[in-house]
Amino acid sequence: GMAVLNAEDPLVVAMAAQCPSAVTFFAYDAKTPALATHRAQGKRVLFVEDDHIVAAEGKFQMRIPLAQVPITHNGALRFQVANVMAAIAAGWALKLNWKGMCEALSHFVSDAQNVPGRFNVFDYKQAKVIVDFGHNADAVKAIVEAVNIFPANRRSVVICGTGDRRDEDLRALTRNIGHAFDDVILFEDACQRGRTDGAVIALLREGLQGATRVQTIEDVYGEFKAIDRALEKLQAGDVCLILIDQIQESMAHVQMRMNEASTSPTV
Repeated sequence: GMAVLNAEDPLVVAMAAQCPSAVTFFAYDAKTPALATHRAQGKRVLFVEDDHIVAAEGKFQMRIPLAQVPITHNGALRFQVANVMAAIAAGWALKLNWKGMCEALSHFVSDAQNVPGRFNVFDYKQAKVIVDFGHNADAVKAIVEAVNIFPANRRSVVICGTGDRRDEDLRALTRNIGHAFDDVILFEDACQRGRTDGAVIALLREGLQGATRVQTIEDVYGEFKAIDRALEKLQAGDVCLILIDQIQESMAHVQMRMNEASTSPTV
């Protein structure tokens, strides 16, 4: 067997020593200590170099241009680059054909049909709408960084918190958001999970305290209402990030709004 491990995670690196299978490490930077050591020993690694994903083992090297992996948006979405490296490593372990893997990567896009709720990008009334199911502080931080690849006049975000998380986890969800967005819409719906009305939103607001960029914060009760509120505020050239909670239902609602916009006459 072959274990595919992230060389940038110290806990994972520590676990590698106990792994009975051969290990493949991946990391964005070839200088990551665990990966560099592994590579020097002639073992399997994947990393990024000169806008290519590089798979290396001993003298063997395969280079895949990030421009030919659309899910990475030319490498700008680092979390997707990491996902792709892990997928390539798994395919390599399974002895899949390199040409076939490259071909598959060149066609795969993270749209609402293939991967609903995973950084789905829509064009809406000359604005960009990004929908994701980011539900912890690390995921939200990565998504917020990724949104920066889209130039915007104004940035807005729709976000809720899950009620069964610790207070500190809920505050952490919005900590990065207030520095990256002009308009924030906080919502509660099915995600309260035992907390009283308004309790989750109050904690999300605490996480926004001291934020440098945010200009407006709105509270909305109901996920669809929050999505509709964000969409109605959008102007040409804006970017809106919608962090959904109910994947199937909210994706269907967003898709309905996108379809309405594409079929309505432009003024």
